[in-house]
Amino acid sequence: MERLRQLFSNPELRKRLLFTLVLLLVYRLGVHVSVPGVNAEALAKNIGKAGDLLNVVDLFSGGAFKKFSVFALGITPYITASIVLQLLGAVVPSIENLQKKEGEAGRQKVNQWTRYLTVGLAFVQGFGIASLAQGMGTDVVANPGLGFKLLCAWTLATGTIFVMWIGEQITDRGLGNGISLLIFAGIVAGLPKGATTLGAMFRDSVMNKGNVAPPGVFILLAAAMVVVLIAVVLVESAYRRIPIHYARRSDSSRMASQRSSYMPLKVNTAGVMPVIFASSVIFFPATIGQFTRWEWLAKASSFLNPSAHFWIYTPVFVGVVIFFAFFYTSIVFNPDETAENMKRSGGYIPGIRPGKETSVYMDGILSKLTFAGAVYLALISIVPLVITNSMPGLNFYFGGTSLLIVVGVAMDTVSQLESYQVMRHYDGFLEQGRVRGGRLARAGARTK
Repeated sequence: MERLRQLFSNPELRKRLLFTLVLLLVYRLGVHVSVPGVNAEALAKNIGKAGDLLNVVDLFSGGAFKKFSVFALGITPYITASIVLQLLGAVVPSIENLQKKEGEAGRQKVNQWTRYLTVGLAFVQGFGIASLAQGMGTDVVANPGLGFKLLCAWTLATGTIFVMWIGEQITDRGLGNGISLLIFAGIVAGLPKGATTLGAMFRDSVMNKGNVAPPGVFILLAAAMVVVLIAVVLVESAYRRIPIHYARRSDSSRMASQRSSYMPLKVNTAGVMPVIFASSVIFFPATIGQFTRWEWLAKASSFLNPSAHFWIYTPVFVGVVIFFAFFYTSIVFNPDETAENMKRSGGYIPGIRPGKETSVYMDGILSKLTFAGAVYLALISIVPLVITNSMPGLNFYFGGTSLLIVVGVAMDTVSQLESYQVMRHYDGFLEQGRVRGGRLARAGARTK
């Protein structure tokens, strides 16, 4: 209780926390507002037959997709648009300059382009979903036609714009990364239903009712989930500390002193974003294949179904996760810029010359850490999927991707709570076992 009292006694933290909770509540309420002209129950029954191909879309939308609500597309178009702009930044010099060399003004310009692209993608995807719903018969859409398709597309695009605005507001004025928190809220909201389904399947397995997996598979799934949780907590808290010394300076007593510190590099610098990006990219063709009559696309995307073609899906998913881990890490951490800033402040790594050699040294360490973190992300996402493939009907909420997102986002949010508490000279939000990132940062600050 004392920790909670300290939490709400911080005016800025209290304001940010309540602001975040209110916007998440608004988002969850909007999930239950259906698009006009559609029988959501009949549509959910037809979409449910698509299996894993649409489960990721439904996961990222917090269950709104199968309810065909105004938030059915969720934040997926925004994620796709962000990926496209980031990839273009790697090949188009003008976009790269905006992202890396023109500061805040350049980033705002890229963000504005991302929003425009999000609107376009949301409208196209909304039109495709309307066509899919209309093709399911009059029991789903009572008044089919072009008017319905345009109304549905604009409604879904508007819902996506509102969800995107909620995410950006949480990032700027709330706690944590708004996009990640929206996905986190959607997954957590579905956990009770998933737990009920899992419990019913386990009961049927023990009583030998129906065609369900043996009880040992459920025990193995529970053990895998525990291992995933422990692994995520340990790896997300792991750092490689690079020692940094600063040039000797004379103080007021004319005595030379040398300051020492260290730079903490996370093993998983990219966080959960590579998994989110990879899931969006892999299932995007499959989703489009559901909305069109292109047989070649539907046939090609069927190979990315983890249930039907697990041994094809797995290496593709692992490869995409590794790619986005390196790609996203290169965005959030620039060795050249870090080395230059260190040189200007008189800092150096023992045994390494300042400047270019420091940049090469840090880039080598970061590449090894990124590869280890990418392999860890891929394994965590794949291991529970191996078990769930033997359990037809099990909800996607118990996959490794879901657990990784939930635990990763929760740890990032707690870390921010710790930071705000420490700035107000409190002991922190957690009485014991604080998030290691905050402890390392404070230790490094004290040594300077």
